[in-house]
Amino acid sequence: MKIALGNDHAGYSMKKEVIAVLQSLGVEVIDHGCYSPEPVDFPDIARKVCDSVRKGEADRGIMVCGTGVGAAIAANKIPGIRAAICHDIHCAHQSVEHDDVNIMCLGAQIIGPWLARDLITAFIRAEFSKDEDCRRRVRKLHELELEAARELKDKI
Repeated sequence: MKIALGNDHAGYSMKKEVIAVLQSLGVEVIDHGCYSPEPVDFPDIARKVCDSVRKGEADRGIMVCGTGVGAAIAANKIPGIRAAICHDIHCAHQSVEHDDVNIMCLGAQIIGPWLARDLITAFIRAEFSKDEDCRRRVRKLHELELEAARELKDKI
């Protein structure tokens, strides 16, 4: 598995731990930055991470910012991306199993490295359910996305 990783300056402090966990799970990491604690604009990092997932260069993505909120907002603006803030193990695996989430967002100022390890492990090991109810709901999410895009295009 390949994971596209991105962080902003608030998530930089957790980056080494995240990479170490991913590598311990045998995951290849595509690091989209940032590479220092100097301030950056998270939407720029989110675009890189999400593009890697959309293009098939990575299977999923993980983004780390201060709370996970900015990362999730930015990622969910990009068609084809389903991002979730995960601060508990249940959400980390169930977001993939039930909602086919392809980007997990973590808040470095909310959780510590020990919880991040458990969340990342649950996210990586989770698989999208073959249950038709889950599949139907994800198709409906895709339809919502397409309808909103058409409405926006009609306004332009």
